[in-house]
Parts: sequence; structure tokens; C-alpha cells
Amino acid sequence: MRRRRLRGLSIVQNTPNSEEGNSEQQTAVGSSNVPETLDEPEEFQTKNGGTRRVRGRTLLSDLYDLDPTNSVKVSRNTYGQPVGSEARLLAGYIGILARNANMLPINYESWHHMPDSNKNQALANIKDRFALEKDISLEEKLRNVPPGMLRYQWEDAVRFWNSKKEEDRERVGISSRQKQKFTHTAESRSFASVAEAELFEITHRKKDGSPMTSGAGEIMEKLKDKKAEYEATASTDSSVNLENIDNRIITEVLGPERYGRVRFQGSGITPTQYFGSGSQQYMPSGSQAKAEVQRLRDQMAQMQANTVEQIAEVQRKYEELQQQLRAEAAEREAAAAEREAAAAAREAAAAAREAEHRKKYDDLQLQLQQMMQMFQQSQKPPS
Repeated sequence: MRRRRLRGLSIVQNTPNSEEGNSEQQTAVGSSNVPETLDEPEEFQTKNGGTRRVRGRTLLSDLYDLDPTNSVKVSRNTYGQPVGSEARLLAGYIGILARNANMLPINYESWHHMPDSNKNQALANIKDRFALEKDISLEEKLRNVPPGMLRYQWEDAVRFWNSKKEEDRERVGISSRQKQKFTHTAESRSFASVAEAELFEITHRKKDGSPMTSGAGEIMEKLKDKKAEYEATASTDSSVNLENIDNRIITEVLGPERYGRVRFQGSGITPTQYFGSGSQQYMPSGSQAKAEVQRLRDQMAQMQANTVEQIAEVQRKYEELQQQLRAEAAEREAAAAEREAAAAAREAAAAAREAEHRKKYDDLQLQLQQMMQMFQQSQKPPS
């Protein structure tokens, strides 16, 4: 009998080929390999000496009591992540297996070091209780006509669902879903469809609505201010696109994603899957892309104009320096000419003085010769 925890979940019947394997795995699940874990209140001693009742470990006894021929069908989103209430039940069951010391010992430094036999055993237990949604080929879908459905209607519907028109409409629906505002607590529920900025606020508030920390409160205020700034700009500038605004704002406030990760989208999602390109987190479209291109063109034109001005300024300074160098060279040449003229004048004066001194010397020598002749004549006896 299906118990309370399984109400409202998707239960499917296992195929005949898998019943034998399921029955075999049922023994493994119900044996000591998966110990009993309670899902009932437990009492703890408080500091004041009293007792406090808290939630115990997860039991999922209703899942263990499920008919072995049935399993819980787990749906997934477009990124392959489990979603819905079934995904939450799957997460709880994986938690039970993770605490099973016989199946998944904790004394391994890394999950990569865990023996494949242990991993395969855990995976077999999961497959025994859960039917993971798989991709079905178009031919398979056409063959599996639901009871009460006319074949030609079913085939037309399947072909439409697999057409590009339906894919485009589905993308529009997914985009609209991402823009919706949800008011709930995250806990272990899937939040793959919630916008990042909104999800941050949801998951960082206490039950009374106050922020978890002062830092979280500051980030929330920045997110609100940034969003109000975008909306105010969009009201006066038609080139601003508000599509996917929450994810852009969270990137501006918290910074870019870590390499290989997508913030708030859970495990298994890569930037290539989510954004369409691993190197960019937002692709502008339409008028905003044109405005961005025009902005870049204006920026390049301004840079070119600044470069021309800088080149002209450098050219002007170069010419001024050339003129200054030529003037200094002319001054040096004039000074050298003056020095040469002064040296020539000094040489001419020295030559004149030397000529004058030589003339005086010659005159004195002539006078001396004349006096010697007169003296010699005066010494001769008279005849």
C-alpha cells in the first residue's frame, strides 16, 4: 500500500525484463546493506538541562514498502537535472545510501578512489527504486500509442512535439518560467528554473523574512538598487533590454561564475549547457546589441580622435625642439666665430709688436756699428 510520502508522486511499473533484476536488488536494499534509519523525532539534552525534540534520520519506509514491480519515475529538466517531488525523494534515498558504511565507506580521500564495485552496487539500488527518465527516439514514441488514443492523432501530436516550431515555443515557455517570481523556501527542492537574483534572496532569508547575515542583506540591497537602475534606464531608453535581467544583475553584483560552474543551478550544469557558450554568460540581442555595437564604435572613434590629437601634440613639441636646437647651434657657431676673430686679432697684435721690436733692434744695431766705426777712426794716429 502506498504510504503518505509517496502520495502525488509518479509511480510506474517495471518492465518484465527488469523484474528479475529488481527482485534480486530488492533483497540487497532490504538487507543489512542498507541499515534502518529513523524518520521520527529524537530527544536531545539542552544547555539548560531540558530536552528538545528534533527530526531524526530519514527512514523512507514507505519507499521500502513499495511493490517490487513498481518504481518512482523521476523527471528531469532540459539540462538533465532531476526535478519535482520525485527528485527530492531521490535525494533523500541517495543520502541513506551515502551513510551506508558497508556500501559506500567514508575512508576514501576522493570519490574517484571508491571501487567501481561499490559504485555499481549503489547505482543498482537506486535503479531498483527509481526509474530515471531517458531520451526516447521518435520511432519509439510513435510506436507507444497510449490506451484510448487514436494512432494517427498520436503520430501527428508526436511529430509536432518534435518539430522546430514546438521547440521554439518550449524555449519561450522556459524563458517565461524563469522570469516568474516564486515565494517559497528552498530546502532540498529543485530550483533549476528560478532566476539567480530571486533565488539568492529566497535562499538567504530566515523564516521571519530577515537576511541570514548582514553581508547577505547588503547584497540584497545592491541587487534591488541595480534592478531599479536598469528599470529606470529602460523606461527612458528603448535600447535597454530587460530580458534575463536577474541573471545579469547577479553577475554584476557577485562577479562572474567560477570556471565550469553555473551559480544557483545545482550540480551537473556547465556554462556551455546553460548559456550556450562556456566563455560568456549573457548574449545581448536586438536593439541592445545594436546599441552596444554603436557604443563600441563611438568609443573607437573617440580613441582615434584622442590619438590624432596626441600625435599632433608630439609633432608640435618635436618641431619646437628642432627650432631650439638650431638656435643653440647658431649661437655656438657665432660664439666660435667671435672667438676665432679675437684670436686672429691677438695674433695680429702680437705680430705687430714683434715687428716693432725687431725694427728697434735693427736700428740699435746699426747705431752701434756706426759708433764703433767712429771710435776706430779716432784711435788712428795723424799722418
